[in-house]
Amino acid sequence: MASATTLDRGAAAGEDFASLLDATLGADTGFAGSVVTGKVIRIDDDVAVVDVGLKSEGRVPLREFAPQGQKPEVKPGDLIELFVERYEDRDGSIVLSREKARREEAWTNLEKQFQAGVRVNGVIFGRVKGGFTVDLGGAVAFLPGSQVDIRPVRDVGPLMGSPQPFQILKMDRARGNIVVSRRAVLEETRAEQRSELIQGLKEGMVLDGVVKNITDYGAFVDLGGVDGLLHVTDIAWRRINHPSEALTIGQPVKVQVIRFNPETQRISLGMKQLMADPWEGVAAKYPVQGKFSGRVTNITDYGAFVELEPGVEGLVHVSEMSWTKKNVHPGKIVATSQEVEVVILDVDEPKRRISLGLKQAQGNPWEVFMEQNPPGTIVEGEIRNITEFGLFVGLAPEIDGMVHMSDLSWDLSPEQAMANYNKGDTVKAKVLDIDIEKERISLGIKQLEADPAAEVLDRVRKGEVVTCVVTKVEANGIEVKVDEVLTGFIRRAELARDRNDQRPEKFAIGEKVDAKVTAVDRAARRLALTIKGKEIEEEREAVKEFGTSDSGASLGDILGAAIRRRNLSSDE
Repeated sequence: MASATTLDRGAAAGEDFASLLDATLGADTGFAGSVVTGKVIRIDDDVAVVDVGLKSEGRVPLREFAPQGQKPEVKPGDLIELFVERYEDRDGSIVLSREKARREEAWTNLEKQFQAGVRVNGVIFGRVKGGFTVDLGGAVAFLPGSQVDIRPVRDVGPLMGSPQPFQILKMDRARGNIVVSRRAVLEETRAEQRSELIQGLKEGMVLDGVVKNITDYGAFVDLGGVDGLLHVTDIAWRRINHPSEALTIGQPVKVQVIRFNPETQRISLGMKQLMADPWEGVAAKYPVQGKFSGRVTNITDYGAFVELEPGVEGLVHVSEMSWTKKNVHPGKIVATSQEVEVVILDVDEPKRRISLGLKQAQGNPWEVFMEQNPPGTIVEGEIRNITEFGLFVGLAPEIDGMVHMSDLSWDLSPEQAMANYNKGDTVKAKVLDIDIEKERISLGIKQLEADPAAEVLDRVRKGEVVTCVVTKVEANGIEVKVDEVLTGFIRRAELARDRNDQRPEKFAIGEKVDAKVTAVDRAARRLALTIKGKEIEEEREAVKEFGTSDSGASLGDILGAAIRRRNLSSDE
């Protein structure tokens, strides 16, 4: 059994060892969770051995000294800040962390910057649900997707890996939570740029911008803190139906300030104003009656616009599109983007207007037809249409000629002649007349044969007495034929000298009568006749030859003598 003295000595020795340990390490051994400064002693494979002034050395993985994929820049003798995770592990080593030391240092600095309201720099390095992760010099922060930019960003790729300024919105060290915003920094910068830009903005200035948004009527361009409207008509000299034909969102553009209202701060921009005006000297470049090629850019109800060169368009009015197609929508004649040949009809350079003709670039089919088929030519075609006044005969793909009903037959009435033809029949006809201005071709079918009444018309004279055959009895007179080919008509009042005898019904069809010609209508091939006039003339001649009633002879005696004498002459 040990004596009391021995126990006292042992206790004293233990106290001396504790005092010695305290002298070496200090009375406070709570190093865990603190940041200390250490010196790199050596590099062993993938760790750095560091002396932090404690009873044993610490080991720090080299990967903590550089970002992933980069070579760590650490060497013996370097002094570095380290975080003591555990004072001593089961192997007797101190567990140190360079990464946590940086994080602790970063948190301390970030708290100061957050309280001061200053911006911090960081790098977007990862994507998480609802946003992105940002490295703020060792501390990891959360960047919500809505705080990345002023406007939605489709691709964050270009932003990742590059230093960016951020504004800290919220910090909670206990939970290790940091929320930052890049948008707040951009809005602040934008406000500063806007104020500076507005103060120095003048009409005529040329600025660089980025297309921010596209609408049906134009595009909004970000000029660096302030937006301006680029109207669709000011994008280019050529016709642009929609701004998306020439611009895309995010596209850098160079624009000129056309109008600026300092009160409303509305800015109107133009791109075409920075290009040469294609309308300068256009009258000399495109002379009237000149033929040029162009591209159809737009079709309307009243015509089609044809681009002669970028920025120079002319209008082909619907009336100048086709020689033959009338009242047809322009879209049925030409199509958008179609290449066409046009003729310059008129140029108004001050008003930027050019009138074009599409049909003039092609041969006038009426002139071509007249050259190939002058009046008198016999043509053949299909009856395309029958109207109440004649036949329309197809002479070319889009040209018709008309046979008037009066030109169908020499003998039949127009109505009777019309009944002999049907749509689709092929007929021959003679070209009678061509009116190029009115685009009309007159044809005749009866003219294919000689007029059977022509000889009689040449022989018969006004005042001559002819023998007729009654062909028709009507209430107002009788119709007769002369030499079986020429039609004549005797009105009721001209049927006899005596009113009581002026009755059409006393004549029979086929009966022969003598009548005097009062008029010859060569165009209508018709005679106007009178029996009454013939009788009056015969009476006058008889009275003149055989005496008058004053000599004592009665009118009956005079006429009787004249008739007997005429009969005797005819017998001889």
